[in-house]
Amino acid sequence: MDDLIYCQKAIPREELRYGLRSSAATGCGWIATYNALRLLGKRADKEELIHWYERQLPLIHGNAGTIVFGPAAFFRRHGFRVRMEVRRDRFDALVEESKVCILFYYWRKGMKVGSHFVALHKTDRGILGYNTYKNSTGPDHYGDSLDAFLKKRGYFGCMLMGIE
Repeated sequence: MDDLIYCQKAIPREELRYGLRSSAATGCGWIATYNALRLLGKRADKEELIHWYERQLPLIHGNAGTIVFGPAAFFRRHGFRVRMEVRRDRFDALVEESKVCILFYYWRKGMKVGSHFVALHKTDRGILGYNTYKNSTGPDHYGDSLDAFLKKRGYFGCMLMGIE
């Protein structure tokens, strides 16, 4: 799909503001939702998604990113079935059973800790993620096991949302 967002850092700072900040800085939640909708073959309007998420937390309006349950709430509100899992040893089964997933995780690099959302799905080539890295230019190949990918990368505090 040509309209997927592969790298949020490529979004110019002036475009697609998320609260007072740029989507390049804090937009991974709405971007994962957008990519998941497109992977499901659904229409997705970037500005409408941003507006929906900005209204989720009064006074914050996206300035601190997206709340962890935000994507699940969005998809449920729009009639999708969402299953959530926090046990990594069950992630691979949920990926297999879902049309598309959104993964939330924490990362650490030295003293810096952050969090991130990505959309992903299982293909005949393995699990592909979208908007995974600061320099992604296309789908990121996670291999055949999401659990193994997360362990290898050292990501922690993970939650997976399976969407149908």
